[in-house]
Amino acid sequence: MTDTQNNTGNLNDFFAKVDPQTESAPNLTPPVDYPPPPINQVVVEKTNTESVTPSPASDFSPTVAAPAPVIPENPEPPANKIAIKKTLLVFAVALFLIGIIVLFFGSLLPKLTGKKENEVTLTYWGLWEPAATLSGIIEEYQKSHPKVKINYVQNLGESTKNYRQRLRAALDRGEIDIFRFHNTWTPMFRDLLSPVPANVMDAATFERTYYPVARTDLKLANGYVGLPLMMDGLALYYNEDIFATAGKLPPKTWEEFRQLAVELTVRDSTGKIQTAGAALGTTNNVDHWSEILGLMLLQNNADLANPTDNFAADAISFYLKFVSDHRVWDSSLPPSTYSFASGRLAMYFGPSWRVFDIKTLNPGLKFKIIPVPQLSGVDLAWASYWVEGVSNKSAHAKEAWDFLQFLATKETIAKLYQNQSQLRLFGEPYSRTDMADLLRNELYVGAYIQQAVKAKSWYLCARTYDNGINDEIIKYYEDAVNAIGRGENSQSSLATAAMGINQVLAKYGLK
Repeated sequence: MTDTQNNTGNLNDFFAKVDPQTESAPNLTPPVDYPPPPINQVVVEKTNTESVTPSPASDFSPTVAAPAPVIPENPEPPANKIAIKKTLLVFAVALFLIGIIVLFFGSLLPKLTGKKENEVTLTYWGLWEPAATLSGIIEEYQKSHPKVKINYVQNLGESTKNYRQRLRAALDRGEIDIFRFHNTWTPMFRDLLSPVPANVMDAATFERTYYPVARTDLKLANGYVGLPLMMDGLALYYNEDIFATAGKLPPKTWEEFRQLAVELTVRDSTGKIQTAGAALGTTNNVDHWSEILGLMLLQNNADLANPTDNFAADAISFYLKFVSDHRVWDSSLPPSTYSFASGRLAMYFGPSWRVFDIKTLNPGLKFKIIPVPQLSGVDLAWASYWVEGVSNKSAHAKEAWDFLQFLATKETIAKLYQNQSQLRLFGEPYSRTDMADLLRNELYVGAYIQQAVKAKSWYLCARTYDNGINDEIIKYYEDAVNAIGRGENSQSSLATAAMGINQVLAKYGLK
């Protein structure tokens, strides 16, 4: 009830009706703090010199008017209402002061720490790409995301050779948000890879966007765990001048390849190879030998994890015959990349980035790159590529995936290729199937795009420097190939290799 309502109630009581039959008016003595009201008197006109006193029974009874109440000018409110008002006032002042303090420190702390409010810094570990190829793309992203800063770290040179171990240690410490990893490293990083969120790219979209090999390599129980920005593998390089001089066409099958290798090999009078027809049959000086052998094993339907059947033995025997029987290559020759660049090797297998090495060694060398040879009725190629992932220990995984979603768009990948092409001869082959036609006929990367849809991969990828699953399995295959090449029992050598390979696979949770 309000004060006005209380006062009204008191006034109604004050003006209670006076009973006209009552001989005397009620005692209306006001509080002593206020002046008494004036006394109303009845004056009777004198007819004589004597006063006339009315009789109670007389027909004339004078009306006695009740005295008008006096309303205090400043009525005092009740004590409990004063206490409530004081409490509310104190509470309001306290809230005001708290708000001032929050606003003051909220604006002061970012200045003291040197950080902008809500700013997020993402640390991104890359490998081959210098910061110049990404700087413009990062700036474009930051225009629409001004509170996100991308700190790109390139790992090149000697740091490449222990990149996997350093990456693992940094991820364990929670120092990295985004990182590049090899497609075969998925089992080694399964406990640190964040799955691709559905709002970034759902499974159906992933499978439509990327080649089948990515669907195999990047799938874990909790979903896909990376977005590839490039695709690479093996293709066949051939020397145009050597082929033109011999009047030969490049091979499409392994049998054509074998015949050409023999026909294009040139020896001196002592039998020493001057021009090699093909670089196959050894492990010490054939760059990417493990990938070439892996391709042959896959095409021959061998079990790479347990190479004890005839399919594996036949593939290894075919590889070794280029030295033992056909004598188109031997272990005394310079490494195959150098031999091809020097013009003394007719056919060479390598990834797209080997073009840069060859052009650096011999800018004037004329060569072309075509898809790898096939067995009759088989159409398989080899893939080896790098992927961008997000650490599941990142405090900013949402922002990291948002940036990778931007990087993986067709428009951004095209810009990245253009930026790379300004610094070197060409960029990394596109990873997206919907961009294949843009590079299918390109001089240096066209062959890799043409065969990407039929490419497969396994843990025999060369030059990943992982000191892990690839290097360990390659070592077991190397020992088996060399033992068989020395004439040791094939079945026994492959059985020993299979035991070691299965130990490695079990070590990384694949058995």
